[in-house]
Order: sequence, then structure tokens, then C-alpha cells
Amino acid sequence: METTLRGVGVSHGVAIGEVRHMGTAVLEPPAKQIPAEDAEREPGRARKAVEAVAADLMARGNLAGGEAQAVLEAQAMMAQDPELMADVERRITVGSTAERAVYDAFAAYRALLAGAGEYLAGRVADLDDVRNRIVARLLGVPMPGVPDSDEPYVLIARDLAPADTALLDPTLVLGFVTEEGGPTSHSAILARALGVPAVVALPGAGELPEGTVVAVDGSTGEIFVNPDEEKKARLSAEAAERKAALAAATGPGATSDGHKVPLLANIGGPADVPAAVEAGAEGVGLFRTEFLFLDDSENAPSEEKQVTAYRQVLEAFPEGRVVVRVLDAGADKPLDFLTPGDEPNPALGVRGLRTLLDHPDVLRTQLTALAKAAEGLPVYLEVMAPMVADRADAKAFADACREAGLRAKFGAMVEIPSAALRARSVLQEVEFLSLGTNDLAQYTFAADRQVGAVSRLQDPWQPALLDLVALSAEAAKAEGKSCGVCGEAASDPLLACVLTGLGVTSLSMGAASLPYVRATLAKFTLAQCERAAAAARAAESAEEARNAAQAVLSGE
Repeated sequence: METTLRGVGVSHGVAIGEVRHMGTAVLEPPAKQIPAEDAEREPGRARKAVEAVAADLMARGNLAGGEAQAVLEAQAMMAQDPELMADVERRITVGSTAERAVYDAFAAYRALLAGAGEYLAGRVADLDDVRNRIVARLLGVPMPGVPDSDEPYVLIARDLAPADTALLDPTLVLGFVTEEGGPTSHSAILARALGVPAVVALPGAGELPEGTVVAVDGSTGEIFVNPDEEKKARLSAEAAERKAALAAATGPGATSDGHKVPLLANIGGPADVPAAVEAGAEGVGLFRTEFLFLDDSENAPSEEKQVTAYRQVLEAFPEGRVVVRVLDAGADKPLDFLTPGDEPNPALGVRGLRTLLDHPDVLRTQLTALAKAAEGLPVYLEVMAPMVADRADAKAFADACREAGLRAKFGAMVEIPSAALRARSVLQEVEFLSLGTNDLAQYTFAADRQVGAVSRLQDPWQPALLDLVALSAEAAKAEGKSCGVCGEAASDPLLACVLTGLGVTSLSMGAASLPYVRATLAKFTLAQCERAAAAARAAESAEEARNAAQAVLSGE
């Protein structure tokens, strides 16, 4: 009998196939004591396993490239954390085996993360994956992971570690469903980059029997269990219709009556540029520069290295717009040489611009490198600061840009509610705003963006979040300046129409989402988008807001 389940759709498309489950988790090693004469070899075993796992993660990252590479390199650094290794060796000296020492040391670190206000809960899944890989290697057992199959399937998992998601084969994995995660989790971001339909935050997904036929709609978040032939035919027809619409939609982003909405790409480094160019991106709306700083957590990259990387991206968009976000370190992206290690709640501490203002030499080097990278190029360079809270922050960043001799527009990211509420004040110091809807939702609703249990509050359709977007867009219009969205909200085609109706002047997203948004925007006039936006803001919940906007745009 057909049943329907609903999670959170995070990657567009429809997948129909049989269920296959991820392998079970590594068993907990026995807590046995080892004789003193055998203990000498255990630290070496532990170090060898750690180095092998770190090397494997780096190799997977090199193969995957783009955002996935940055995520996997961060995991490799996690595996090699010197404090963790010291704890492992301490446990071995009191009689633990290498595998038990690793298991217990990671468990203690896991508890510390949970005690830090759970902001780093999303990294707990990454930490567990690293632990499992090390323990599996020490035990000599295969690492649980993506199942072997000669036939395409729909993958079901409690959660997907970045190392698994990054190397999924889209010809075999038709789509995936996870019990945990949220719209801005690593799994969701990497799924969009791969173009694989995905649904997350679906409790009970693991109870679906192996071999069950399901249809996954990554746009609506619906899972149809045992769909009949009529349902499968309808879903396949809708998917084919979407594909045809995507192929027909080309050129710059615009509504059906010609209102221009530049469609830009979010990239994590030069490796993401080809996909963005192929998808017809009109430029880059968010160039995350963290990838350069993850190679060495103890030292900042040289100016020369930064110039080379930045110029690769700038050269790919001649006469296009490239918006660079300066280093956003802290919270879930700690760097040993920058971020304090003892903050009780890193999400509310020294991160983003606050970190850079505490280390002006790092900011100055990055701004100087950007200035040199843009020399002689016709590109329209814009540089923005993350985590701007008020006018004082905006002024400090603009002053630093001018002192570095940067010839570019200076902007501020709106990720903190205070910046949205006082947007006109912030705009006295900078020339544009860019809304990071992921963090803006997190701080608006006090809901960790990596915790599936609060994903309802991370939904970018929440009317309160739309109110903050509208405030920012209205302030920018009043000041004659631009206000874009570079958060994941822009990748939802229906929401992209609403954001346009709220007054947003550009939309930036992962390359895989660009065709969907371009095709959907082209169906509606600006007036229709404005009516849909008004209907969404008048709603009382995210679901009501989506339904209200859909009703307006479908003419109901």
C-alpha cells in the first residue's frame, strides 16, 4: 500500500528506485586491559591508523574538488588534532588498547562539543565518522559506507558523512534520504553540488525495509513508499517537464516582464568555477575564501598563494561580478592561529569579522592580495565582511579596505538580526548588502543550523525571516544600493520568486540550482512575485507561507 512521508527537501529532482541502507556503525571496541609489555606498540598503531585515515580523507577531497574538498580537508585536520592524539596516548599508558583509547578520547571530545552550547552539533557527525574510520582500521574491519550495488538505488542513512557524500556516484545513487541533518548541513550542500535529489530530517527513514520501492521528491521533501504505476508515471512526467523547462531557459536571470535579477554562483574555490560557468552564472555572489586557510591550521596562507587563487576565479568572469567574502573563521571553522579554543559558545563569540579585526594583519594581507589579483582585469570586484553586527563593524571593514588600497565595492553580510534591523545605518558605511540566510535564520530563531531536531526553525520560508529580508531590501532601495541573497534560500525556485518580490536585487546559489531558478523566474512577472511575497509574509508559519506563495503564482 502506498504511503507518503515528508522530510525536508534539500536538492531538486525526482528519484525512483529501491531502498539500500548504509552499513551499520562500527561496534564499540571491548574495554579490555593490555599487558604492559604489549602497550609499547599501541601508540604507534594509533598514530599509523590516524595518519592513514587523514591521508584517505585528503585523497577523497582531491578527487571530489570544490566545496567537498574543503570539508574533507577539515575532517583530516580533525583526525590529526594533537590534543586528541595526546589524550589517546594518555589512555594507552593506563592500559587501553589503541582502538579503545581512540574510541574513548573521541567520546570525551564529543561531550565537550555538546557542552559548548551544541553549536558544533553538526560537526559531531563528522567527528563520529573520523572515529569510526580510525577504529575500523585498527580492528581490521571494513569501514561501513555506501553499499555495493550493480543496480541504481535510493540510499537511506541516519546521516551521511562528508567523506561518503562527496564521492557518491550519481549513476548509481539516484537520490538519498537521511533521518538527521538540515537544509544547510554538509550533506545537503554536497547533494546540491552533485545534483542528486535529496531529503533530510525524516525521522524513521531507517525503518524502510531494504528493497522497498520509493519515489523521492527533493523539491517538496515528499517520499512516496510503494508508489503505484500511475504515481510513478506522473512523477516521471513532471521531472521530464522540469528538465525541458531547464533546457529552454537560458540567458540572464529575469522575470517574464523583463525585470532583471542577476543569477550568481556560490563557490568554495577555483575548482567550482567550471560548473558555475557551464550553468550560466552571471558572476559569483559568494566566493568563500576559507579553502585557502584549511591547508595549514597554524599559519595563514602567503599573499602570493592568495593572489594566485583569487586571480583564477576573477579571470573566469571577465566583465562579470565577483563578490568575495573575506575569511569567516571561528565557530564551526576554527583555525589554531586565529580563533580562541576556550569559548563557551563559539557561535556567539569571536567569529567572522570579529576575528579579523582582532588580527588586522591577516585581514590586511587578504585585502592586499585581492587588490593585486584584480589588477588589469575588467571584472567587477566586490568584497564583503561576514558577521557584521552594526555600523561600527561596517566602518571598521570599509576603513581596512581603503587602507589596503582595494579598488572595489565594500559590502556587509546580513547574518545577524541587528544588521537587518539597522540596515540603513550599516549602509552609510558600505555600498551593498548580502543576506546570508543560513546564519540569519540560525540567529533569528536560536536554532542551530546543523541540528535536525530544530530544522523547522531553519526553514527559510519562516515569515519572521522574510520580514528581515524585506527590511534589508527596503533599506538598500532607500539608499540607492543593492541587496542580494547568497544563502541557501536562493536555491529554492519558488522562494527565489518571493525574494525577488521582497526587493532583493540578485540571487546567488550552488551552480546546480541556477537552471531551476532561472526557468521559474522567467514564468512570472515582477507584480506576481510581489503579490506572492506579500502573501508569504502574511502567513503564520513556514508551510503556510510556501502554500500561500504557491497559490498566488499558480493563479488559485
